[in-house]
Amino acid sequence: MTETRIPLAGVIGSPIAHSKSPALHGYWLKRYGLKGFYIPMDVAQVDLRQVLETLPLIGFVGANVTIPHKESVLKIADIVTDRAALIGAANTLIFRKDGRIHADNTDGAGFVANLRQNAPGWAPQASPAAVIGAGGAARAVIAALIEIGVPEIRLSNRTRLRADSLRADFGAKVVVYDWVQAGNMLEDCGTVVNTSSLGMVGKPEFRIPLDALTPGAVVNDLVYTPLRTHFLDEAQARGCIAVDGLGMLLHQAAPGFERWFGTRPEVDEDTRQAILKA
Repeated sequence: MTETRIPLAGVIGSPIAHSKSPALHGYWLKRYGLKGFYIPMDVAQVDLRQVLETLPLIGFVGANVTIPHKESVLKIADIVTDRAALIGAANTLIFRKDGRIHADNTDGAGFVANLRQNAPGWAPQASPAAVIGAGGAARAVIAALIEIGVPEIRLSNRTRLRADSLRADFGAKVVVYDWVQAGNMLEDCGTVVNTSSLGMVGKPEFRIPLDALTPGAVVNDLVYTPLRTHFLDEAQARGCIAVDGLGMLLHQAAPGFERWFGTRPEVDEDTRQAILKA
């Protein structure tokens, strides 16, 4: 009897030692009793194409991709999903049996699943949303908000040019506010998302005034180091529903795991606690 190959997957980035993905996928593999391994791979930009072409030959069925390779992989992949093309980045690769590389972006789906799980009464279609920051994460969040029917997305970024660029890509639903007006754009918003690095350990503090927040609004910080940011604490003190960023990391990982290892993992409190302890 011939043994089938043990499926391998991993996360490609540089640097990569900080990534929680190996702990997460390792936890799920053990929990469901599946054969397979998931490893961190520090890959330089110049080596990316060669590495992606080599991995399937040694038993890899797919990989996650993180900074600085999320945009570059779109040029290398053979098949790019519509949402990855719209966002301009991929975070999940599937190495198909026919030799082709399939690139997808599950960040937006992870963002939505996190809010639906942790703010059960969330009604995104009922009011405008505010998005702070205009990087790759903002693109994934805006694409997801448009897809689920948010009527207006107010966007502000320290560099206005980047916010204007997103408006050009995503259309008239996106309304850009100058950075000095970022606090004002929160008025009447039922969803408020910080996609910037403000408030992250080692980054500048989050200083946008939150006086205009509507009590009952769902407020989400994609930062999860620290888990409870000043932004979330202040929003909660103002009567908002605060949702941290760890859930997005967990939910965005589930579709890739299912494609690579054949089981849809459950994102629950046990999963969360395992990653917080990792």
